[in-house]
Amino acid sequence: MRVVGKVVALARFPVKSMAGEAMEAVELRWTGLAGDRPYAFVQQGNHGRFPWLTGRELSELVRYRPRFADPADPRASAVTVEAPDGTSFDLRDPALAARLSAESGRASALIQIGRGIFDSMPVSIVTTQSLARLEVAHGAALDPRRFRINVLIESDEPESAWAGRRLAFGDGTELLVNDPIPRCAMVTICPDTARRDPSVLRTVAQLFDNHLGHYAAAARLGVIRPGDTVRLLD
Repeated sequence: MRVVGKVVALARFPVKSMAGEAMEAVELRWTGLAGDRPYAFVQQGNHGRFPWLTGRELSELVRYRPRFADPADPRASAVTVEAPDGTSFDLRDPALAARLSAESGRASALIQIGRGIFDSMPVSIVTTQSLARLEVAHGAALDPRRFRINVLIESDEPESAWAGRRLAFGDGTELLVNDPIPRCAMVTICPDTARRDPSVLRTVAQLFDNHLGHYAAAARLGVIRPGDTVRLLD
């Protein structure tokens, strides 16, 4: 076992493709981080494998800011959503679904899935080393929020060096590092302005085989906090 870094930021996403919220602590469950992506909007009549309304269809979706009324109990908590123009909605208000449907041109409705609505695996990690390499290759600074990562780790190593192994955090919470994360048009969207920059995805695709960050899954439950020491287990 050796120390490989420390946690510098945590984020969870109450609603798929909307803005995330920075966390001072988050509970790791078998299904992922508590309160991460339990809600999404589904395109009505879309019976394909990916029916969700995301930033790919509506860039402005990343500027909608959902918040749990009771952050400590996301399963039971009400959720409020602040739109880019400052209008506040209850997440379940039909007026919010109507607004998103009108903006996207796709009739959409809210859905809740308790275990979380993930593209693949429930937790995502990336290291500062990987982000720094990407910025050098891209020739410009890139906001880490573009990549919608749950756990950002300050480390001199890329997370790819840990694939197939377990990471222990703080008091012993553990993640099993799995496959690299394939990237899509979501990374082209600025989280503040919703403007698209296709060159970001081109850099990831051409120089990083279209991957950035790694998926992970719970190996030992507990709480993860910014500042936690990260240890690579044998």
